[in-house]
Amino acid sequence: MTEHVRYAKKDHVAYVTLNRPEVLNAMDLQTHAELGEIWDDVERDDDMRVVVLTGAGDRAFSVGQDLKERSRLDAAGVEASTFGSADQPGWPRLTQRFDMCKPIIARVDGYAFGGGFELALACDLIVASDRAVFALPEVRLGLVPGAGGAFRLFRQLPQKIAMGYLLTGRWMDAATALWFGLVNEVVPPDELDQCVRDWTDSLLESAPLSVSAIKEAALRSADLPLDEAFTATYRWEERRRGSSDAVEGVRAFVEKRPPVWTGR
Repeated sequence: MTEHVRYAKKDHVAYVTLNRPEVLNAMDLQTHAELGEIWDDVERDDDMRVVVLTGAGDRAFSVGQDLKERSRLDAAGVEASTFGSADQPGWPRLTQRFDMCKPIIARVDGYAFGGGFELALACDLIVASDRAVFALPEVRLGLVPGAGGAFRLFRQLPQKIAMGYLLTGRWMDAATALWFGLVNEVVPPDELDQCVRDWTDSLLESAPLSVSAIKEAALRSADLPLDEAFTATYRWEERRRGSSDAVEGVRAFVEKRPPVWTGR
C-alpha cells in the first residue's frame, strides 16, 4: 500500500509530509490513520524536539478532505461527520491533540484549504511561501470546518475578519495572512526551506523542557483570568523546575559556554 504520509527523523527534527501530490494532498481516511500513528510516535520519541509538517509537491500544503472519498461514503450511507473526529481513523487527530508538548511548524507552499488550513491553524508556527493561499470553503459545499477551523480562526483573527472568511469561503493570500499575524513569516518559494531551517535551529537552541512548559502554559491559560493563570498547575513546568536543564542554562551562561540540554 502506498504511503499517504512520509515520515523522517533527522537531528532532533521530525519531518511529516502529506504525500498525495496528485490530488493536492487531499486527506482520505488512510492519511488520517497514518498521521495518527506518526503523532503517537512523535510524542513517544524523546529525541524528537521539533516537528515540521508540510505537503509534497509545490502546488499545495493540503486542500483538506478528499471529497471524492466523502462522496463515495455518502453514497454508501456512511454518516456525515460534524465537529471533531472521535471514533474516526487517526483519532485524536492533530487538531484535537491539545496536549502535544513539542512545537510544530507548518511549512505551507500553495493551497491550504479546508482541513489543510485547519491542520496549519493547529500548528504552533506557520511559515509560508508568497504563493500560499488559505481558505475554509466548507460553507460553499454545504459543510462546516469541523476540524477546528471555525473555532481557531475566530480566536486567531479579529472576529469580524474571521467571520467574513468563515461565512463566505473567500481566499486569503499569504501577504494578508502575514498582515493579520496568522503566519510567522512569508518568503519566496526558493527561500522556504531555509526559512524553516532557521526556525528549527532557533527552537533547537532553546531548552526543550522550557519550550514544552511555555507552550503548555500559553495554550492552557488563554481562556483563564490572569490571576488563575498564575496559580494553575502546568505539568511541563513542574518537570522543568526539577530538571537538570533548569540548572544547566544558568551554569552555561556564567561559564560563558553553550548549554548542553538533556531534556531531563
